[in-house]
Amino acid sequence: MLSVLSWTPRAQYFPGFATAQQCESIIKMAEVRLSPSGLALRKGDTTENTKGVRTSSGMFISASEDKTGTLDLIEKKIERATMIPRIQGEPFNVLRYEIGQRYLQHYDTFNPIEYGPQKSQRVHDLLNLGCFKMASFLLYLSDVEEGGETMFPYELLSESQNDESMSSTYDVEKCNGLKVKPRKGDGLLFYSLYPNGTIDPTSLHGGCAVIKGQKWVATKWIRNQEEFY
Repeated sequence: MLSVLSWTPRAQYFPGFATAQQCESIIKMAEVRLSPSGLALRKGDTTENTKGVRTSSGMFISASEDKTGTLDLIEKKIERATMIPRIQGEPFNVLRYEIGQRYLQHYDTFNPIEYGPQKSQRVHDLLNLGCFKMASFLLYLSDVEEGGETMFPYELLSESQNDESMSSTYDVEKCNGLKVKPRKGDGLLFYSLYPNGTIDPTSLHGGCAVIKGQKWVATKWIRNQEEFY
């Protein structure tokens, strides 16, 4: 049974979304293919000045590549939970965070003003800005003894607040805000866009540093339309 964690940002929690066996199967297929996680760069960013923003290891895998059928089952379940056609989902990004590793606050959807034009631009697309990541589904594959929470620093802040006032309300090193503790088999769904298609500023989120233990998570990014090339 899902529970609503927040309306600003829109976030829902799904306890027991996957079985322990399914989680272990995903970890097993991912751990032999891990490499340092990449980072989408905004205009003006460099590999050097963004060092330390994202320090996990990860890999991408689609359901069609998984011969065990586990990811196919999970993907179908995500489709039912979100009521968004699975064809709009990207491959799973399976991530491992070890002690001290984290992902600083960021948005999952890319604003073309900051990142340049996005793939799948269509003339009729809302705001004529292209294909956006509208939602993210995180499946926690392991418990974490301490740390490793998914956090939303802007929860419940007014939509009228500007970027400058919002950015002064939290300390990135303290990792404060709405926190979701990773629990093996549980799922977290949150939306990066408002229903009208504009970016929700309160969807800013991050992964707190792991203090004790190890964190595994499989992320499914869902777009607002079927991507095409």
